[in-house]
Amino acid sequence: MRVARMAVTFILVVWVVSGCGTGPTLQAASAELQKDMQRLETDDVFKNPLKKLRIVERPDRDLPCDKGKFQRVFRATADYERKAPDVDSHLDQAQRLMENTLSQVLHYEMTYDFTQVDWRDGRLLEGRKDVPGITVKVIVVPEPPTWRLVAETDCLPPS
Repeated sequence: MRVARMAVTFILVVWVVSGCGTGPTLQAASAELQKDMQRLETDDVFKNPLKKLRIVERPDRDLPCDKGKFQRVFRATADYERKAPDVDSHLDQAQRLMENTLSQVLHYEMTYDFTQVDWRDGRLLEGRKDVPGITVKVIVVPEPPTWRLVAETDCLPPS
């Protein structure tokens, strides 16, 4: 019985210690960011030519960000045709559409800032995927391009 307990204890210790050094990798985060870009390009909303989706920077190169660490960045713009008569309603609609896309299609955990609900000059949206370590920020403005998106991986060691 004592040997069995010692064996279980040893296995648990090895399991805990081996898991301590693991975390998000640049390779995993880069792969997820690439998938997000492809999902955005093929999403029903953004494949519509009226949205004028433009990929400004693809996440295909490592950018140094700290000693021995790198990140990948994805930048895009798109337009939301103004259907509402006033700026506030236009921004509300554009904000909701982007929030839904980020949370439901791309699976980002959104942060909501209710202080900017009636801002007429723009809105800032932010989402996060803790695993594998990606943050997305979108500026929503009344003039074209309506959406200005930047998604970046955390600053991570190379895989």
